[in-house]
Amino acid sequence: MSAGAFQAGDPPLVLASASSARRAVMEAAGLRFEALAAAVDEAAIKESARAEGIPAADAAMMLAEAKARRIAARRPEALVIGCDQILVLEDRWFDKPASPAEARAHLEALRGRTHRLVTAVLCWRGGQRVWQHVATPRLTMRPVSDAFLDAYLALEAEAVTSTVGAYRLEGPGIHLFDALEGEQASILGLPLLPLLGFLRQHGVLLR
Repeated sequence: MSAGAFQAGDPPLVLASASSARRAVMEAAGLRFEALAAAVDEAAIKESARAEGIPAADAAMMLAEAKARRIAARRPEALVIGCDQILVLEDRWFDKPASPAEARAHLEALRGRTHRLVTAVLCWRGGQRVWQHVATPRLTMRPVSDAFLDAYLALEAEAVTSTVGAYRLEGPGIHLFDALEGEQASILGLPLLPLLGFLRQHGVLLR
């Protein structure tokens, strides 16, 4: 029996994300869902948030809500899950690197230091936000050598531009780290245990 047997037929779940890591987290939990990419201007939302002095947790929630609302307009019958994640090192916010060269610069800034992955998730149904949660895993990158970065970037190639930290913990990126604090799923971009708890309370999953 799969974990999907715990799930009610209604409402349908929709993940408002194009992230393969988030899809993999939900698939591994056996959830039945549809994944739809939400086209929002993330850079503009972040820029506005920084200009207004909005904390990273609130900015991540703003982004998650923008994505959920966009998809909910297309799928009003669904419970839509919106997510976003901001990498924070001290007071600096990192975006996905635009190129392998920028990815290297990000990794050089992160190595030997501890950063946070401010990870927001919310559920939208019936025209309103019905639940939200923010997790803040902490990751300590070891002081990797330039030679290691050369080998790592050659191995990962363009994949380094697909994640905010230029690393995939579910892949070779794990070699960059000395310590991880927080739920693995939250690090990958979706706080799963809190989400499952809400889905049980909401009647989507069996208690």
